[in-house]
Amino acid sequence: MSTGYELAYRFGITPWERAGKAGGEQMDALLDREEAAHPGLGRALDLGCGRGTHAITLARRGWRTTGVDMVPRALAAARERANSAGQQVTFLLGDVTDLPAEVGSGYRLVLDVGCFHGLGEDQRRQMGAQVTGVTDAGATMLMLCFAPGGRGPLPRGASRADVERAFPGWSLTDAVPAETAGMPGPLRGRAPTLYRLQRA
Repeated sequence: MSTGYELAYRFGITPWERAGKAGGEQMDALLDREEAAHPGLGRALDLGCGRGTHAITLARRGWRTTGVDMVPRALAAARERANSAGQQVTFLLGDVTDLPAEVGSGYRLVLDVGCFHGLGEDQRRQMGAQVTGVTDAGATMLMLCFAPGGRGPLPRGASRADVERAFPGWSLTDAVPAETAGMPGPLRGRAPTLYRLQRA
């Protein structure tokens, strides 16, 4: 899987970044809500952070942010972007199904814009266990997923049931249609959904 992403970044074929940018105002509103509920913010983890767009946004908003991705080229771009933006973000090379030890623990917010829905069933369970292991009780996870049915090179997609199955011990509190303006055509028809989960 990493080879495919490495090639995508090399040739600039990154539709997931456009998908994430498309819902910028919607994501801002969701983050506003989380920040109102968690005064003082805390640690935030961006899974599959790519070139760092969302991680930098979190840092700018006051979160102590770590981003994880398995593509060195993407992480190099993320570090350069963070430096240019004057934001301190820790970017780590790693797999979301086996997070590096440097990730640490104590996270209050986890963000996944299009990572989970590209994984296989076993990988999803592993990711769920990893996220649970690095978060505090009461932590929130915001996740963007496309509906099932994708075929390569599109993500396979994930349903609400897929998400809930991978995160036992978490409650799925919200599932709202994601903003699609600006997304590539093949993705707009995949019923993108923003899920909010909260850890018990």
